[in-house]
Amino acid sequence: MNGNGIAQSFSDALLLLARLDADVLEIVLLSLKVSLTSVGIAAIIGLPAAAALALWHFRGRTVMLVVISALMGLPPVLLGLVVYLLLSRSGPLGVLGLLYTPTAMIIAQTLLVLPIIIALAQRIIASMWEEYAELMRSLQVRGWQLVGTMLFEARFALMTVILAAFGRAIAEVGAVMIVGGNINHATRVMTTAIALETSRGNLALAVALGCVLLMLALAVNAAVFLLGRLSGERQGAVA
Repeated sequence: MNGNGIAQSFSDALLLLARLDADVLEIVLLSLKVSLTSVGIAAIIGLPAAAALALWHFRGRTVMLVVISALMGLPPVLLGLVVYLLLSRSGPLGVLGLLYTPTAMIIAQTLLVLPIIIALAQRIIASMWEEYAELMRSLQVRGWQLVGTMLFEARFALMTVILAAFGRAIAEVGAVMIVGGNINHATRVMTTAIALETSRGNLALAVALGCVLLMLALAVNAAVFLLGRLSGERQGAVA
């Protein structure tokens, strides 16, 4: 492709974005729905689990931390294969008929970002516990009340974890391709659509979706930076 062809692709992509093309909008909205739902579910499960691992000492805790850290590097395609086998007709959950649906994609992305949330949040809360331990003991804050208190105190730092998980989820392609099937008007999200449209030569749509993905990545990184500064300033004020 020559320079004029590339320029034309970018021009057409900007036109698609400017007029809020229906296909682009549908794909972007589904991507946001799947990723936000996945991160929300993972946060509901992962943040209390992370706090419990940071604050409580019990048999098997070290093994759990090692396993969770290892799962952070799990290849997405392998995770997608596992979820596929579970949800396929011959799998244990095949009767639910979830394969090649947005729900299957949400399950895969939830499992993908859950170890990330637990591992990063556990480190943050464990670090904060060194400062708050004496105060919490003097106030006799224990059990799940302690978990809730520490989650609240670490809320700004934990928001950076949530944003990092969202960035990981929205950029995922391997797992969602396997369990979602990249079906038009059903399970096609930004990453899978970019891969497909590029292979088809439909660069205008691919570039338009790439621009949206880039803007989301920049927004997430900017939010992480600002929250990191806010958290640092708050901790400095407390100290």
